[in-house]
Amino acid sequence: MCDTIAIVRKDGTYFAKNSDRDPNEAQYLEWNARQRHESGAKVKCTWIEIPQVDETHATLLSKPFWIWGAEIGTNEHGVCIGNETVFTKTKNESKPGLIGMDLLRLALERADTAQKACEVIVSLLEQYGQGGGAGHEKRDFAYQNSFLIVDPKSGYVLETAGRQHAIEKVEGTRTISNGLTIPGFAEKHSDYIKTRVSGCRTRQGRTHMLSNKTRGPQHLFAALRDHGARYSEPSYRWINGAMASPCMHGGGVIASAQTTASWVTEMTKERGIRHWVTATAAPCTSLFKPVRLEEPMDVGRPTDKADDSLWWRHEQFHRLVVQNPAAYRDLYVPERNALEADWIENPPEPREAFAKHDELLKIWMEEAKGLHAPDVRPSYVWRYWMKRSLRAGL
Repeated sequence: MCDTIAIVRKDGTYFAKNSDRDPNEAQYLEWNARQRHESGAKVKCTWIEIPQVDETHATLLSKPFWIWGAEIGTNEHGVCIGNETVFTKTKNESKPGLIGMDLLRLALERADTAQKACEVIVSLLEQYGQGGGAGHEKRDFAYQNSFLIVDPKSGYVLETAGRQHAIEKVEGTRTISNGLTIPGFAEKHSDYIKTRVSGCRTRQGRTHMLSNKTRGPQHLFAALRDHGARYSEPSYRWINGAMASPCMHGGGVIASAQTTASWVTEMTKERGIRHWVTATAAPCTSLFKPVRLEEPMDVGRPTDKADDSLWWRHEQFHRLVVQNPAAYRDLYVPERNALEADWIENPPEPREAFAKHDELLKIWMEEAKGLHAPDVRPSYVWRYWMKRSLRAGL
């Protein structure tokens, strides 16, 4: 469950995405250098192996810890891609194929423009199909995919149903969520019930409206942190938790997902290409930091068990704050927003930014522990989170 935003205008291209997955499914950043490969080489994707190409581009990926592919990524040519789960009438293939995250990574490794990325995905889709489990808690959960693909000058929506596809060029603002959107293709292939349960129509309308106001990355930070038109804090429903807002929080009984990573890219003549990431879950409680594709960093490789990585240290803070967001927000929100505003104008070195986040996280956590605010969430939500925290060893 995800939301992805693209804005293609004369003054530049903007890209933003929340990756919404199972709450304990940690996601990390992975840098891969440009590589040449021997003739006849193979690449092992999540479930199947396919022929490798002669050369793969350098990439920066945000990926669930157990998957070969990625939820979000960019390459050395400025191509950025986000993928979405979509629910269609097409039955999943019985044999494993390429999952959507594999297709995303393969396109980044093999394409130097957004248009070529579309061509790579379509070619692989038609040859290998999409299939195989892509869930963490339910490993056999398989689904179809859509993609939002941009480069510094153009953007495309690519939607699939089995091995079929449709492509639409992005003009201005375009957002996608967990439902098909391309006219004709959507009406023909959408699974109405599952699409409705995902809450995607509400989210997509919200992200589109917020993105139309974008004049810089700070507006996209706010869009990814948004909890809906009527709420400043997460609002839960029994059926699907807080899945109706761009910033998702787990807790639903029938369906549930949590934002586990967030990413914003700006590509303008004035500032060049700049990427901003949380490298944590829950952007509403986190800090967007600059990263560079040409500057690899070790930010940890967390799994589904709590450790000392940034992802899990932030998760302890997030899981405390989300119990009563209104009580805790003044501890960190004003300072965080002021820092991000300063960084947009005066970007720090990525390592300095991550170190600053570490420093602030320790301070915010100690102050939050001292408040002893009551848990105001519905009982089905705190029970949901108690189970996940026990599984993670928190």
